[in-house]
Amino acid sequence: MANTGFLLPLTFVLLFATFGGILSVNSPNITTDQSALLALKSRITYDPHSFITTNWSTSTFVCNWVGVICESRHHRVAALNLSGMGLTGTIPSQLGNLSFLAWLDISHNTFHGSLPTELANLHRLEYLNFGSNNFEGEIPSWFGYFTELRSLFLHGNNFTGHLPSEIFDNLTKLQKLNLSGNQISGRIPTGLFKCKELTCLSLYNNSLDGNIPMEIGNLTMLNSLLLGYNNLTGPIPSSIFNISSLQEIVLGNNNLFAHLSSNIFDYLPRLLRLDLVGNQLSGRIPSSLFKCKKLEYLELYDNNLEEDIVPLGITNLTSLVYFSMPKTNLSGEIPYFIGNMTSLEYIDLSYNNLRGRIPSLQPSLQGYGVADNNLVGEIPSSICNLSSLDSLYLSENSLDGKIPECIGNLSSSLSIVELQNNNFHGEIPKTFAQGCTLQIFRMNNNQVEGSLPRSLVNCKYLNLLDVGNNYLYDTFPNWLGNLDRLQVVILRWNRFYGQVDNLNASDVTRLRVIDLSHNNFSGYLPRKFFESLQAIREGHEKKVEAEYLKYSLDDGSIYYVHDLYFTTKGLEREFHSLVTIWMAIDFSNNQFLGEIPETLGQLYSLIVLNLSHNSLTGCIPSSLGDLSELESLDLSSNKLHGRIPPELKNLGFLAVLNLSQNNLVGPILQGKQFDTFTNDSYMGNWGLCGLPLSKSCGNDEETPGENNSEDDGDGELNWKFSILMGYASGFIVGLSMRYIVFTTGKPRWLIRIITRFEKWYRS
Repeated sequence: MANTGFLLPLTFVLLFATFGGILSVNSPNITTDQSALLALKSRITYDPHSFITTNWSTSTFVCNWVGVICESRHHRVAALNLSGMGLTGTIPSQLGNLSFLAWLDISHNTFHGSLPTELANLHRLEYLNFGSNNFEGEIPSWFGYFTELRSLFLHGNNFTGHLPSEIFDNLTKLQKLNLSGNQISGRIPTGLFKCKELTCLSLYNNSLDGNIPMEIGNLTMLNSLLLGYNNLTGPIPSSIFNISSLQEIVLGNNNLFAHLSSNIFDYLPRLLRLDLVGNQLSGRIPSSLFKCKKLEYLELYDNNLEEDIVPLGITNLTSLVYFSMPKTNLSGEIPYFIGNMTSLEYIDLSYNNLRGRIPSLQPSLQGYGVADNNLVGEIPSSICNLSSLDSLYLSENSLDGKIPECIGNLSSSLSIVELQNNNFHGEIPKTFAQGCTLQIFRMNNNQVEGSLPRSLVNCKYLNLLDVGNNYLYDTFPNWLGNLDRLQVVILRWNRFYGQVDNLNASDVTRLRVIDLSHNNFSGYLPRKFFESLQAIREGHEKKVEAEYLKYSLDDGSIYYVHDLYFTTKGLEREFHSLVTIWMAIDFSNNQFLGEIPETLGQLYSLIVLNLSHNSLTGCIPSSLGDLSELESLDLSSNKLHGRIPPELKNLGFLAVLNLSQNNLVGPILQGKQFDTFTNDSYMGNWGLCGLPLSKSCGNDEETPGENNSEDDGDGELNWKFSILMGYASGFIVGLSMRYIVFTTGKPRWLIRIITRFEKWYRS
């Protein structure tokens, strides 16, 4: 009996040990974690620094792998940080086996695909950051299983669909939520307001609609509220302005409305940033705003504010860094006290009704904009103290005097200089030094004279040069060929002279717009120059979507090319925007002679070609029929002879044609777009005959297009059908539409351009 009593406990010990051994074999351990991470490694297709492909090896303990942190008690993987490693790949389901994982950060890579549902097993997660990748699909509802989650970052991906309200039912510990920069639609879910510990809420730059719920006032711990760039409508809830902890309010670029009462900002003493741009605000700038003494960023423009002067209370905002109030109905003079606000780095008061002179400028300024006002006087000499100035917008005023020579000395920091449409005189500064960072230089529509400064050749980043409508007297600046980033060059309406054939054309491959019109250039058209224009030659092959021409600046802002001038049908027109597929060559109103080079027919993406009012001779090259994107062709007032090449019938988008005042003979082309051109296109050519002229052709001259084959007739029927379909679609895009409507006023032109842009956007 004694032996039996001894054996019974021993049996239990052995059984417990055996069972425990079985548990230890089957329970997750560090080997499980290693397998999960190796599964992730196998899904990585690009590792530029070999952080994963080289370091993650079974010969090294997993807790020593790059980006892996283990907790000390169980030696399990507790954190995985692969942020900013440049990795490309997908997420395997095995990653859900990291059962001790509390921190997961794979942001700023190019992971893609959808998220596996097995990630729902990561119940210990407190920090999850998938931001700045290429993930897609809807936001998974199983995110609601992460009950310990405090930070959730999914910004900068391609997530779509509605945001499920049930996600937030159990996320009571959530403090930071960033879903910005996706394509999330629908309304802001009411379940979100159960997350009472939220300090940061960013739904910025999505497609959300509907109202902002009044319950947003329940988030009494909010520091940052970022809902800008959506489609939100309705009133701005007054409860937002009662959240005293708020430091950032960004509601800009929606369709919200509110009346700015004088005391609306009384409860926001900690406010650092206020962005309400592009809504329907009414009232005046509230006096309570100037109690927010910590305010650094202020943007209220593009609303319906009442006319007001720049308020004196602005001087109370001694921390103000960014002061942007264009299009806010400001009037009166720019107050001198702004020059005493030493923290200011950026001021934009453009598109208002300000008058008077530009006051002294503070040395801290990096950006200064007062364009499109009623300002007079000279540029203040204090501009020479702005050693960090990046952008200067003074256009569309009545400023005069000489341009300070120090503008050239500031070119090591300046990216944009816009001085157009003023009354400046004297010469352009000649002091652009090595290391010049200028991208945009616009001096057009002033009274400057002298030569175009050769020192601009130091500005290797120059994209756009516009000095049109001045009194410049110089030979052609062949040194432009050394600026390999140039896209737009406008020298029109000056006194340039001489030949253009000396240009070093090897580096102008990006040039898409060149306007030399209304000068005294002479000699033959520059054949080698035309051959070098690769952007115009090859653009049609890339099939890029038509978008507005823009440049990215060093500070992350975007500059859109706007307010350029072109001559169309003999009239100067202003275009408020420029699309990337706009390719134009205008050499009109000079003294060019000789024949039109056949090589022009290789510039397949050309939209506008104007060689009018020169002394060109010879025949119209048949190669021009290869310019399949051409919308405007003006060869008028030359000495061209011969017949109109039948190949021009291939120009299906041709909306403006002017061959007048030449020595052309023979029948006018018939059919397709040629049926739309009037007498004005051909007048002054006494040898031409056929419609639309009253002079008929003799029996010995067949009118092209009258005896088409059956196939050609079908083609014309299809062409007319496509025109009708284009008109019905109403697809109106950018500059090309405006160009045709303004210059012709005829619906047939508009129909063709609509059809053309449908082709671009469907390709």
